Amino acid sequence: MGNESYPMKGGDGTFSYTKNSSFQKAASSVAQGLICSAITDKFDAQKFLMSTTSTAPASATSTICIADLGCSVGPNTFTAMQNVIDTIEAKSKIHSQSPQFQVFFNDHTGNDFNTLFTSLPSNRAYFSAAVPGSFYGRLFPDASLHFIHSSYALQWLSKAPEELVNMDSEAWNGGRIHYTGAPQGVVDAYCRQFFKDMELFLDGRARELVVGGMMVLIMPCVPDETVTHSQVPAGIMFDLLGASLLDMVKTGVISQGQVDSFNLPIYGVAPKEMEALVEKNGRFSIEKMELTNPASAVKSTEDSLNTSVSGNAIARHLRAGMEGILSNHFGVDIMDELFDRFSQKTMEFSERFNACHKQGTQLFLTLVKRK
Repeated sequence: MGNESYPMKGGDGTFSYTKNSSFQKAASSVAQGLICSAITDKFDAQKFLMSTTSTAPASATSTICIADLGCSVGPNTFTAMQNVIDTIEAKSKIHSQSPQFQVFFNDHTGNDFNTLFTSLPSNRAYFSAAVPGSFYGRLFPDASLHFIHSSYALQWLSKAPEELVNMDSEAWNGGRIHYTGAPQGVVDAYCRQFFKDMELFLDGRARELVVGGMMVLIMPCVPDETVTHSQVPAGIMFDLLGASLLDMVKTGVISQGQVDSFNLPIYGVAPKEMEALVEKNGRFSIEKMELTNPASAVKSTEDSLNTSVSGNAIARHLRAGMEGILSNHFGVDIMDELFDRFSQKTMEFSERFNACHKQGTQLFLTLVKRK
């Protein structure tokens, strides 16, 4: 089961991603300073721009092309893109050059691009275009991009591993919807799928970026071998979501078979795994790899809220991201009950949530395309 048909919830309703992505915004804001530093230190815009001198390379352009992969429906993508543009522009002005900017907003074909483009900032200083399609395939012509950004998108696999629903497989995952707390065979199946997908992703981007072009990736992660998937925020959420579904099996709302045949196509990578993948691809240099802790930024947005509201907020955010894939499998009618139950569980296990925010669980990665 792929996630091609299950983008973030569109529109601007109560449970839409537009109204429920402040956690992601706070988490990605932690990385904004790192992006600025990476561009200032390692992104040579002058090399890409037209020059009045005869030494300008044949590939030089007056336009810097930027892509945001997994842009969803806003508003976070606009903030991120403006940050990138402002930083490149500030650096370019040192050399008295003022480039034009083209921003490509990419997400699945089912993404609500109408909401995205309706809410484009009116004062934007860039040209914009949509590029629908999976980033596990090619999206752009060879050497056509200068900067690629992707935040909180690469944890989505192209599909859940097929062996998870095979009762004869060591990766059989009955009674669970994810690999948290699962046997090693299940974890290994997820890992294999992630590696397969990421190899495709890196190969495509290596062809689409110009030499010297930069790619910034931000994704949830497992910090190191001493931390289990059940000890990071996403793992705890998926545990509680699975437990909520099993409670609904007990009351007869859904069947055990429905749970056994459902698995979230999401993987939290470890830094060493990403390092190995980049090295295997061989076409990027790792300029920076850093663990950041989004909890401080998220907490500052929630300080004035009590536990009850925070539980509801977590449920709304998860619903904005997951309702599409969940309702397709379990039916739209059970969504309210499911997320009510999930909200209650987040309050019951609030101590577990608080304990998991003590270390960096967000991976920031800066890659530069080699010759």
